Formats: sequence, structure tokens, C-alpha cells
Amino acid sequence: MYRPQGDTSMLAEAVAKIGVRPGSRVLDLGTGTGVIAMTVARTAAASVTAVDISWRAVVAVRLNALIHGLRDIRVLRGNLFAPVEGELFDVILVNPPYVPGKAAYPGRHRRNRAWDAGMDGRRLLDQICAHAPEHLSPGGTLLFVQSALCGVDASLRYLRNSGLNPRVVHRRPESFGPVMRARAVLLEAHGLISPGQRHEELVVIRADRTEAAARLRAV
Repeated sequence: MYRPQGDTSMLAEAVAKIGVRPGSRVLDLGTGTGVIAMTVARTAAASVTAVDISWRAVVAVRLNALIHGLRDIRVLRGNLFAPVEGELFDVILVNPPYVPGKAAYPGRHRRNRAWDAGMDGRRLLDQICAHAPEHLSPGGTLLFVQSALCGVDASLRYLRNSGLNPRVVHRRPESFGPVMRARAVLLEAHGLISPGQRHEELVVIRADRTEAAARLRAV
């Protein structure tokens, strides 16, 4: 868990643009400090579930929700969709780890679990793209943010193959933060950025589960 960055604000802006219909069931996956979950909980959503693998994040979200008088947020600890197995949601929101550059898996209690995502940055992105359709109601929407360094086309292709209708809804250049600056030389060595490059493009991808796609998956 770490302090919210520019990608969090991008996701919040995207959520505000699509609007959350009254009565919606919303899942905030990898909730971190719970900023997105609390933002949505202030809307007309029927229920908000926040999930994170970190106990510190779970405690932080519960405390933040109490402080802000948002007692209806359900906060669960677990890895990705495991805590909500068998449940369906109208909106799934994710700001996953996507920083590329290190092959080793982050230690269980290491802070870098919040950003490290393997050599190509897709350690969790591929799992999200693969399993989100199983938890989306017909007509439901997945929104997530990632770096263009991790392969936007790969995410779009994976989501299409999973039966969703995806598209990029927001793009924004972002200067490297402390984590990316510290890893810049490694990223250059792997050919992920140009020599001297100290910025990346962040994108928000929206993927809808259409009624037709839902029927096809049910066959």
C-alpha cells in the first residue's frame, strides 16, 4: 500500500464520467487506501466491496470509511477475485500493480507488492483480464488503469478474447514518480523506454459485458 498517485485520480475521473447507476453493485479490486471505494460509496451505489491482499490496506480502508461515515463498505482481504468467488458486480474498478522491470515476485510483507508486476508489467493484468468477465453482470463494466509500457493492445486483445467489448477511454502523459525514476536504468536496459525517457503514458481501459456476450458465455 502506498499514497495515491496520478493513476488513482485518472480512475476516479473515469468513474465519474461513466456514472454509477443507483442500485449498482461495485467491486474495487486492490483497493489500497480505499480512495476509489469511498468515492463510489458516496454515490447511489447499492453496495461497495473493497478487496486487497494486504492486511494494512484492509485496516486502513475500514478506518478511513469509519472516519468519513461510510459504514456500508464491505472490506475483504484476499488475492484478486478469490474473496468474491461466485459473486457478480455491475462495476469492477482496478488500479493494479503494473510497474515492469523485476522478475522476482515481491515478498509477502514487502511494500513493493503495490507496484511490482514482473518483467513485462502484466503479472496481474492478465489475470484481471481473464477473470473479470466471470464477475461482471450482463451489461456490467470493468474499468482499470495501466501504463502503456505494459502493452495496451495486449490488454484489449485479452479482454476481447474473454468476451468483453473493450476500448481506451482516457490517456494522459505522466512524469515518472519515485518508483519509476529508481527503475529507469533497468527499463532502458530492457528496451521498455528510450534512453533518457522519464515519462510514460497512462491509460484507462473500459470493457463492457454486453448482453450478447453474456449469452454466448452461458452456452
